[in-house]
Amino acid sequence: MQKNMITFRFLSEPGDVNFGGKVHGGAVMKWIDQTAYTCAVKYSSQYCVTVYVGGIRFVNPIHIGDIVEVQARIIYTGRTSMHIGVDIMTINPKTKAEVKATHCVIVFAAVDDAGKTVPVPEWVPETEEEKALQKYAIRLADMRKEINQEMQYYFNE
Repeated sequence: MQKNMITFRFLSEPGDVNFGGKVHGGAVMKWIDQTAYTCAVKYSSQYCVTVYVGGIRFVNPIHIGDIVEVQARIIYTGRTSMHIGVDIMTINPKTKAEVKATHCVIVFAAVDDAGKTVPVPEWVPETEEEKALQKYAIRLADMRKEINQEMQYYFNE
């Protein structure tokens, strides 16, 4: 079992439905947070807090009764942070058709009992895919810095 990756699988349920008859975006965001949190804790062996969630892309709807697969994996580590790529796939249980439903990157920081950040193990990509994902995470982090600078006015009100 890889320490930098985790997968949750379950059936979407009627309680997850929105007014349009598909799984509610809020339910999907909860699944993203739960799976990514588990990945971060498993990797760092520390309590972790969400620092950033960005670029949630709802590509295709999730239907009630679909098998949902939420995969979270470390794609970059900073000194105390872990950037986690999350992909959600759906599988129609009758046809076995697999469809990508959602993608995002979520960042967690490892913290101690006093809430202070603590170092995390460095993640070193090995495959070409992992190296490309690390570059992707770094590009996104650079864009977040620019966005934060633009939004500074609103943070200081």
